[in-house]
Amino acid sequence: MAGARRAGSITRRCECRGGDGKRLGQNCPDLRKRGHGTYQLRQELPAAADGTRRIFRRTGYSSVGDAQSDLDKLRAILDLIGDDEHYGHQISDLLAKVQSDRADIPDPAEVKRRLVGGVALHSDMTVGDWLDAWVAAKKTKRLTTASYAAHIRIHLRPGLGHYRLDRLNIGHVQAFFDSFEDKNEVIRAENARRREQEARCKWGKVGGPPAEVSKRLAVEREKLAAMPPYRPTTGPATRQRIRATLRAALNAAIRKQLITFNPAEWVELESGKRPKAKLWTPQHVEHWKRTGEKPSPVMVWTPEQLGRFLDEAESSRLYSFFHLIAFRGLRRGEGVGLAWPHVDLDARLITPAKTLVVDGWEVFEDDPKTEESAATIGLDSLNVAVLRERRRQQLAERDEWNRHAAEQRARGEQVADWVDTGKVWTELDGTWLHPEKVSYEFRTLCKRSGLPPINLRDLRHVAATLVHAGGGDIFAVQKVLRHTKAGLASETYTELLEEVDRDIAEKAARLVPRARRSVQQQPAERNQERDQAGPEDGDEPGVAA
Repeated sequence: MAGARRAGSITRRCECRGGDGKRLGQNCPDLRKRGHGTYQLRQELPAAADGTRRIFRRTGYSSVGDAQSDLDKLRAILDLIGDDEHYGHQISDLLAKVQSDRADIPDPAEVKRRLVGGVALHSDMTVGDWLDAWVAAKKTKRLTTASYAAHIRIHLRPGLGHYRLDRLNIGHVQAFFDSFEDKNEVIRAENARRREQEARCKWGKVGGPPAEVSKRLAVEREKLAAMPPYRPTTGPATRQRIRATLRAALNAAIRKQLITFNPAEWVELESGKRPKAKLWTPQHVEHWKRTGEKPSPVMVWTPEQLGRFLDEAESSRLYSFFHLIAFRGLRRGEGVGLAWPHVDLDARLITPAKTLVVDGWEVFEDDPKTEESAATIGLDSLNVAVLRERRRQQLAERDEWNRHAAEQRARGEQVADWVDTGKVWTELDGTWLHPEKVSYEFRTLCKRSGLPPINLRDLRHVAATLVHAGGGDIFAVQKVLRHTKAGLASETYTELLEEVDRDIAEKAARLVPRARRSVQQQPAERNQERDQAGPEDGDEPGVAA
């Protein structure tokens, strides 16, 4: 019967060997001495699947108590078989592997958990092996998969890859994430030393340095070349994304019945909150000019500043692109991926159905991030006019390109006609417009305009302020930006919209006519009336009464 108790015993065994290396056994002269030899356990196992008899033997125990402890473990594991023949084969294979590898006898509770969970009882697969196999089989979007691969290559494999997959626990994972702060301190210190060394390498005066100073500077530059390059620290938001990658990989391992528990679910991490968007108010602009520091990673122009930028951008071939993004909040890839079949200027609607994505420098076309990202957006009359002008501009570019191409071909040169990709914004020959070229043009225009700096993606945030200032609530902001949840828009723009709300509140307060002047207004108005009337007799000009 599968569940019957199998024979097991503990005996003393002599391990002495002769000159030929063979065990002496009964011929050992010390065999009869008290305490000679070590203890050995012997336990019969279930037969292998092919019927082969199996015996578990282990020797070298210094005390009978140690041998008895392991024998009790073996018997507790064998008791798990019950009447299940399949369990018997699994446990027999497991213990045969433990014996051949000279590994520790596993904990019976862990073996039971694996049996119940349907997980393989023994596996040599490491965390690194599984992560590599998991990411190679991923069917996610190209950049998403690339992000997973980067997390694995840079962080997870070096930090956790050596652990056996079935033995990874919360302590391992928590220690891995706790180590980031120590690494960040090292990086910050090295970056600071590099900045100090760079300062020592500068001459800073008009004309070349004297010979002795040149020698000193050369030595300092050699020291700089030997120092580690600048490196970014790994912040809370990045750590959260790394944890998300590990969590997804381990959940996949659970579905494959390789493990039964996901330790990444239980580690404690600092919250990686989205940075709050802030307006470039006069105070923030003054602080930036004085220190070079931005008050937030996400800075947003005021409507007046946007107007200055658009005035500067009117001379740019991509003026219409920046105009649309600033008012309707398209992402960069959605803008360069927008096609004329998805633009209805009569109905004043556009649908960002495709996006152009950059991987390294290569550009490929993909679907938007989410279903919400592909939602139809309404257009205002200004953007309709701007897009109509863009269409006229593009047709003129096509005709000009084809005319020059024909002239060049007549001279024997190989030049292709304008390519009709259907995109709203293209290169001069009609091919896809590289997203990075748009970013470069934006940075150039920003410098020329003299405005405080923002990134191209921050024009999307400018659109949020314009929607709200135009009377839209947080749900209107969500709809225009096509966020999956209103909470995402609220989390990012709450502080920014408060700035706009104060202006709205002032305008609302001035809408209500009052028959009586408020108490707060009266002193200020009296002072204004007195200033207009001039100083009274006995008052000295410029001296407050």
